Amino acid sequence: MTGTTHHHTPAHPLLLQPVAYDHADARRLTQALRQEQVALYGFADDPTTTPSSYFRAPNGLFLVALRGSAVVGCGGVRQLESGTAEIKRMYMIPAARGTGVGQAILGALEEAARQWGVRRIILETGAHNHAVLGLYTKAGYARIEPYATGRDPQINRALSKRLQDRRPSDDAQP
Repeated sequence: MTGTTHHHTPAHPLLLQPVAYDHADARRLTQALRQEQVALYGFADDPTTTPSSYFRAPNGLFLVALRGSAVVGCGGVRQLESGTAEIKRMYMIPAARGTGVGQAILGALEEAARQWGVRRIILETGAHNHAVLGLYTKAGYARIEPYATGRDPQINRALSKRLQDRRPSDDAQP
């Protein structure tokens, strides 16, 4: 692509593509996420230690977001115990932030979880990731006690959201 791109009015629609967690695009994005976390906090979880099976159907999903031929974001969801799912590895490339990519990925992951019968979603992010904390807060997530052992509450933020059943009118056209 050459020339100027307008992030808020993109020439190409956003496509959310399910992929295996070990797909090359997923690996590239999750490693970029790790590099940003290391730069911000001095350390980060290694995304390659997360099993690919976490995001395998029928109880898992990993998405990459494409705008034209550019891979601009990713995120995954996995079902935990009955009624709960966890969102992991949400990441948008810097140029895609603030353009609705994160909202689109989050919405698609929540919808997948809703279809599995999930009623509660949990996730964890860093305390200094202000943009993504804003995204999650706007989407209805609230802070909870840490659910992963050994996490520092000064650095890590655990969040949760209750999913509502979709009503038939939710899909109706105005």
